[in-house]
Amino acid sequence: MLFLRGGRPLTRFDAILISLFIGIVMLVAIFRAILGTWIKRTRGRRWPTVSANIDIVSVADVTDDARYPSYLATLTYLYRNPEQQMGDYSRRFGNKDDAQVWANSYKGETVKVHVDPRDPTRSVLREEDL
Repeated sequence: MLFLRGGRPLTRFDAILISLFIGIVMLVAIFRAILGTWIKRTRGRRWPTVSANIDIVSVADVTDDARYPSYLATLTYLYRNPEQQMGDYSRRFGNKDDAQVWANSYKGETVKVHVDPRDPTRSVLREEDL
């Protein structure tokens, strides 16, 4: 039998309240993930584009749990608007070799980046522009 703080047993009403709270927390987490994905996909979509060159590629081990390795491949690009600016795009991989092959395939490539018209130091390389 489960007990709440204070020594009284867990009632059916208490169990319903706890279940509702857990359900709400889970729904908020799911909503945040969906909203974050949507923002990431639409950010910069309407900003003007300029050409950029991918100058630096790197792969970093960002493993949180040894059972599930994780590597972050980053493409660093340079563009002019009107001064030279720099930005980056990252993608996660479960395998270091895959991350390295992916990153190296873009080294030296020219891509289209979206630049914030109010702040030319802010730019976005969208996945569909790779």
